[in-house]
Amino acid sequence: MAAKWIETLTGSLEQKKQYKQDKARIDGLPEPYATAAKAMHRYFMYYGGITDGDTLMTMFGDLADLWERAAIDGTPVRAIVGDDPVEFAETFAQAYSGKQWIDKERERLTKAIDAAAGDNGKGAGA
Repeated sequence: MAAKWIETLTGSLEQKKQYKQDKARIDGLPEPYATAAKAMHRYFMYYGGITDGDTLMTMFGDLADLWERAAIDGTPVRAIVGDDPVEFAETFAQAYSGKQWIDKERERLTKAIDAAAGDNGKGAGA
């Protein structure tokens, strides 16, 4: 019972454990893969905005898998990310459709505009 209460306040303890394991996998990569993976991980923390813990854990696990496989195969970093690492990272993150921080504000904006337009969510032309 106490664990459930603590998880309500702090989030899933299992997800925290998984996050630490995936982060350790990234930290344990040989160079230059560790540098690339850490940079992408940091970018996802700012760009991704995913609030669903399961989706986030899947994404970080897949990130660790990607760079571990590249290291094992000796695949050059540029062969993975191409010429535009930002585009690669954002495309990678978009593959994980979870609830994002901005979703709440999108809904709030839509409701405010609907109310201002007097259509109560019926959209234009309704």
